[in-house]
Amino acid sequence: MSKSTELSAISKPLTILHTSDWHLGRRLYGRMRYDEFEAFLNWLQDTISTQKVDVLIVAGDIFDTMTPSNRAQALYYEFLGKVSKSCCQHIVIVAGNHDSPTFLDAPSNVLKFLNVHVIGTACEDLNDEVLVLDAADGAPHCIIAAVPYLRDRDVRSSAAGESADSKDANVIKGIRAHYDKVASIAKAKQAKLAEVHQRHIPIIATGHLFAAGGTTTEDDGVRELYVGSLGKISADMFDEGFDYVALGHLHVPQRVGGRESIRYSGSPIAMGFGEAKQQKQVLLVQFGAVENDFGNQKPASNSTSESTILQLTNTVTKIEQSVEKTTKKVASQATDFMDDLFGFDNTVESEENTQKVFEGSISNQIDAIQGNDATNNSTSNLLHHNESQQMQVISLPIPKFQKLAQISGDLATISETIRSIDPTESIWLEVVYTGNEIVSGLKEQINQMVENLSLEVLITKNASSYNKVLNQQQISETLQDLNEEEVFERCLTAHNIPDEQKLSLRDAYDQIVYNLRHEDTQAE
Repeated sequence: MSKSTELSAISKPLTILHTSDWHLGRRLYGRMRYDEFEAFLNWLQDTISTQKVDVLIVAGDIFDTMTPSNRAQALYYEFLGKVSKSCCQHIVIVAGNHDSPTFLDAPSNVLKFLNVHVIGTACEDLNDEVLVLDAADGAPHCIIAAVPYLRDRDVRSSAAGESADSKDANVIKGIRAHYDKVASIAKAKQAKLAEVHQRHIPIIATGHLFAAGGTTTEDDGVRELYVGSLGKISADMFDEGFDYVALGHLHVPQRVGGRESIRYSGSPIAMGFGEAKQQKQVLLVQFGAVENDFGNQKPASNSTSESTILQLTNTVTKIEQSVEKTTKKVASQATDFMDDLFGFDNTVESEENTQKVFEGSISNQIDAIQGNDATNNSTSNLLHHNESQQMQVISLPIPKFQKLAQISGDLATISETIRSIDPTESIWLEVVYTGNEIVSGLKEQINQMVENLSLEVLITKNASSYNKVLNQQQISETLQDLNEEEVFERCLTAHNIPDEQKLSLRDAYDQIVYNLRHEDTQAE
């Protein structure tokens, strides 16, 4: 029996909502963001009810650290409690690289009574990672291959003197072997269920991975997952038997290797100013005869921002536009693995186009801040529809609960841009001075410009002075401006370490940082 024939026998559609990378507890330049996280979770709860979601999947990085604050934990558990009482019949949560596996696993035996399935640690018995989720009537809904972030120790055994190429090969080999075994178990369960129920039972896999060629932004906080940037996977890592692969880790929504069924949902809120112009979203994956009529669907409520609502319309005509944009994007990026940023322009913030942002005109900056740029999209977007398999993927845009914006230029440009912004609108700003003149007291002058306005400057950067001082090798920076690797590079330079020694020292330092990041402080 073909998959299309089996799917045609599905009497009730299955609706899955895919999200990831919440990073509850994350700060932005020291500023707490709990109000944003709470607003998002309230919006998500409303969306689950509006869209009649059967299964919610959270593909890792629920928390920003392995030791989440009490308030972050409260948001997490209150959300699970509320959603468990809604139409959503199952919640599947897997750990990301920011999460403590044992912290997530600790309440799993209690949460399972609420149909919340948590996989924090890679299971010794891989059968435990394959979940058969039933509908209210006891019939099987779907099979979830709930694979969490696979840590180095989960996928390979280290050996003394192992080369970087060997490490990379072993990491990839270990990840592939893990998914192959899980796929084999899932397909065996699928075959047995198909015999009994005479229909196709979809298999959905999860993952918290870094795909080769993946798109990131400069300040999103996305870390390399393995020592030396190892373990970047490609689309062929995933078995063809997976009907959909729900990925987490990268904050820019995108698909992998041109495969419509392998996707990153992206982070729900902008994690840095580099993501300020992105339209964030969650993914709705539907199997079977679709009951929802998006043309008549009422928008999900948003108590935080009444002016920003979901206007859920069936935008089939946008597919051609999305394909056209995607084609241009793929050609310009020349990547073999990642494409389709959901048809939203300007989501990639490389060093080159970040500089273009700094050099942008006043009108362009104002349009971007006021939401008049091409990325501002408040409607749902049909990304993929396969009629023969009765499957479709839809992006649901998330409102911006706290607006972020970048302003750049000389003092006159910065001042004019600030004066042109609605003074009553609450916006957090990153201001980058790119003028040629040396300005003393830049931060104080910028703060005076926003005095008595709802605007708040979180960070002021002097790109011109920074470059001049950098060329003189007399850089003055704060630790907040640097990551661990940059601090180490400064130390190598300050101590005049010979070039022939730097490589081995970098490798040793990378291993230390990796071990610190991946040490589960919640474990015994």
